[in-house]
Amino acid sequence: MNRFLPFSMFVATLFLVGCSSQYVSHDAMSEVSNAGRYSLKQDKGPDSPMAASDINTTTPRKEPLSRHGNKSPYTVNGKQYSIMASSVGFEEEGLASWYGQKFHGHSTSNGETFDMYKISAAHKTLPLPTWVRVTNLDNGISIDVRVNDRGPFHGGRVIDLSYAGAVKLGYVDKGTARVKVEVLEGESLDQSVYFVQVGAFSSKDSAQNLQQRLKSEVNEKVGVYKDAYYRVRIGPVKYDQAITLQQKYTGQEFGKPLLVAKP
Repeated sequence: MNRFLPFSMFVATLFLVGCSSQYVSHDAMSEVSNAGRYSLKQDKGPDSPMAASDINTTTPRKEPLSRHGNKSPYTVNGKQYSIMASSVGFEEEGLASWYGQKFHGHSTSNGETFDMYKISAAHKTLPLPTWVRVTNLDNGISIDVRVNDRGPFHGGRVIDLSYAGAVKLGYVDKGTARVKVEVLEGESLDQSVYFVQVGAFSSKDSAQNLQQRLKSEVNEKVGVYKDAYYRVRIGPVKYDQAITLQQKYTGQEFGKPLLVAKP
C-alpha cells in the first residue's frame, strides 16, 4: 500500500490547492501575478488599519507600456484573455475586490513590487500600465489608479484594488463594491510632469560637473538630487518634452535616460 502513498498525497494536494486558489501563480505563468489569486477570506490588510486620510493619492501620467505583463493572449483556469490593442474610451461597471498582506512585497504582472500601502490595481485585459478613474457607485467616491497587475479572475469582478485603494474608496471592510472604471486619457494625463535622469554618481563633483554642462545645453532646470547617489535630472517638463530630451541624450555616454515622476 505504501506505493500508493505519493499518489494519495498528490490528490490531496490538488484538492487543497483547488479549494484555496482560483488563480495561476506568478511562478507558474509570468504574465499573471500571484497577487489576487486568493479569496478575501485568505487575505487581509495590515495589522494596524490605515485611515483614508493617511493614504497618498496618485497622479495620472503618460507612460510607455511595460516590458512584462502584456503578452497576449494568455490563459488562466482554461479561459483565454486578450490584451486590448487600445484602451481609448474604455469604461465598464461591475464589482471591485481588493488584495493586501498576503501579496505585499511580491511581484506584480509587469515586474514591479506590490505595495498594499499604495494605490494600485489589477485588471484582466487593460494594457500595463493604464491609468483609470474608479468610482464607488455606492458612495460616489472616485480615485485615479494605476493598473500594473492582472486579475481578478473571480466571476463577476472587473477590477482588483490594493488594500490602500479599497480604503480610499471606502469598501475595505465590506470586501467588494459596485464600481465604474474609466480609462484616463488626453488632458487627464497631459497635466503630469516628469524629470529626465541623465546620470547617477557616487561623486558629488561629477554630478555637479554634468549639471553645469547641461545648463548650457537645455533651457529647462537641471538639478542634482541626493539619495544613495547624486542624481542629475532635467525638469520638471511635460511628457512630450521629456521624451524629446530622453531621445536627445540616449547614447553611449548616457545610456537611455530614465523618466521619473518626482525630483
